[in-house]
Amino acid sequence: MLTLEKFEEASELVKKVTKPTKLVYSEYLSEQTGAKIYLKPENMQNTGAYKVRGAYYKISTLTDEERKRGLVAASAGNHAQGVAYAAKKFGCKVTVVMPTVTPLIKVNRTKNYGAEVILHGDTYDDACSFAQQLAEEKGYTFVHPFDDLDIATGQGTITMEIIQELPTVDYIFAPIGGGGLITGVAALAKMLNPKIKIVGVEPAQAASMTAALENGAPVELPSVDTIADGTAVKRVGDTIFPYVKENVDDILMVEDDELIGAFVDLVENHKMIVENSGLLTVAALKQMDLRGKKVVAILSGGNMDVITMSSIVQHGLIQRDRIFSVSVLLPDKPGELVHVASTIAETQGNVIKLEHNQFVSTNRNAAVELRITMEAFGTEHKHQILNALEKEGYKPQEVSAKLY
Repeated sequence: MLTLEKFEEASELVKKVTKPTKLVYSEYLSEQTGAKIYLKPENMQNTGAYKVRGAYYKISTLTDEERKRGLVAASAGNHAQGVAYAAKKFGCKVTVVMPTVTPLIKVNRTKNYGAEVILHGDTYDDACSFAQQLAEEKGYTFVHPFDDLDIATGQGTITMEIIQELPTVDYIFAPIGGGGLITGVAALAKMLNPKIKIVGVEPAQAASMTAALENGAPVELPSVDTIADGTAVKRVGDTIFPYVKENVDDILMVEDDELIGAFVDLVENHKMIVENSGLLTVAALKQMDLRGKKVVAILSGGNMDVITMSSIVQHGLIQRDRIFSVSVLLPDKPGELVHVASTIAETQGNVIKLEHNQFVSTNRNAAVELRITMEAFGTEHKHQILNALEKEGYKPQEVSAKLY
């Protein structure tokens, strides 16, 4: 069972491997919601995510014999690094099975913490099945990423820190993947103050907890398809499900497009890099009336590779009309390009890229195509630029924007 005594024990133990992630007040999000929004920045944690909490506490509860047998875990990223880091502290040998599609940076980080990494299968589920097979064949102790009450207890230490720092918190928002984090966070919150509302957030295209609650028990989704890869779980845990059902007040769903906007918000307003799963809580704030409330949004991790990061930023700027592209047709004669550029400059548009296509028509005198990618302050400014071009006799047509 989840008990207050175990939460207290775990809270002291995890201090050996965690950084203090003090709450960050978000003036920007507070203005947006009318609430007092605080961020719990677990993206700044050792290994870049909260997972080290559960892993360390779980390993602390094992017998010497269980540790000596060696540990095995399956993960696409954060749990892998958490278990590897924690196992190193205990001097345990650990094998981590990761899907073959795992970014190289996550594989290397896991190896750097001392783990042996085996790449197997295309999904987390494939990797997990193989890890359990290794546990049976070689006698390893399997460390589950979420469906384990000791894991959930370790994750719940986040709540202890939140309440110690903000005793009058009204709402705690936490992401949901398999359910380990929300289980620990909610259970401890209700033990310490039943009035605290716990809101879970999951990707709309991987809503396995919502499906479980509707069904009355965990069910396996036919597929999951979301950029929030850390919470892309087909089936939530059987062991932790009753605790979620009892202690979680509401569960919200977020679309991938909303995560893109949330990423841009945190980068610009807080200079924080938060992975897509960690952004679920921020993206969900606007779905509830939180005016006058004190709200903590848990940012569960920040392990995002640079390629993904650059793609998210580009899509976010395009999504908010801060970058857009237009196609204009103009006669192929000297001065036309300068005229277009001057019109854009006069409206404070900033040209990023030009593509000049003389072969759009067989009659070049009639028309050549100019594709312009430019930067604007937002939707209103974009329309000012388009209107200025129209007034000069051009007929700008919006086209799909690409920076590279």
